[in-house]
Amino acid sequence: MEVVICPDEEQVGAVAADRVITQIAGKHTPVLGLATGTSPLNLYAELQRRSAAGDVDFSHALGFALDEYVGLDPQHPLSYRQTIDRTVVKPLGMTPERVRVPNGFAADLEAAANEFEDAIVEAGGVDVQILGIGSNGHIGFNEPTSSFSSRTRVKTLTQQTRDDNARFFDDDETVPTHCVSQGLGTIMDARNLVMVASGEKKADVVAAMIEGPVTAMCPASLLQFHRRAFVIIDEAAASKLQYAEYFRHVASHQPA
Repeated sequence: MEVVICPDEEQVGAVAADRVITQIAGKHTPVLGLATGTSPLNLYAELQRRSAAGDVDFSHALGFALDEYVGLDPQHPLSYRQTIDRTVVKPLGMTPERVRVPNGFAADLEAAANEFEDAIVEAGGVDVQILGIGSNGHIGFNEPTSSFSSRTRVKTLTQQTRDDNARFFDDDETVPTHCVSQGLGTIMDARNLVMVASGEKKADVVAAMIEGPVTAMCPASLLQFHRRAFVIIDEAAASKLQYAEYFRHVASHQPA
């Protein structure tokens, strides 16, 4: 795991964009894993700026979203299908038909999840998986106690996750209780992982992910076992790290 501490949230987005672009350079059909939530918004904004400047072209890219709510119509404005379209597909100039989102509205959810897994394999696997981290350590919607070998499947959301997401809905009762999420095993299959996190509210869980034991109680800690995981955080999110100075030293003393 490589940890980069940036001065602020905007710089997190810029450094993360560098990582994404570097890892897809020269690929005619790059495959991106796409996270929703507020954490990667600065990254997507920076990728949009660079796409507009002609520095990168996403029109041939394939995309696979991390997750989707169960029971929410794909046309619902709060579905992740629509969220991905608004925050990633259109701004980056991706081709909508080349971006897949798990189907949480299917009659047979298990079959839909299996089909989504097959589609990732058929695409040749994910080149760069973009990730944020939930306040309880989840990545995707892999809640604490999720199996490290899990694949795309239906998950029950914890009350904490529902509380965190309630701000987007009219009332607590309308917050979905289930989702279809890529599994931890699916995420770990990606060739590169780019995790972004900002703000003091993420400091405790960031410390658990980076410096704590690898445990199912903090699913994101599994990133410690990935050979190409890049964790890019701001000073506020890094405030609980015991080895923050060491990470800064490593980042500024890379071998030539």
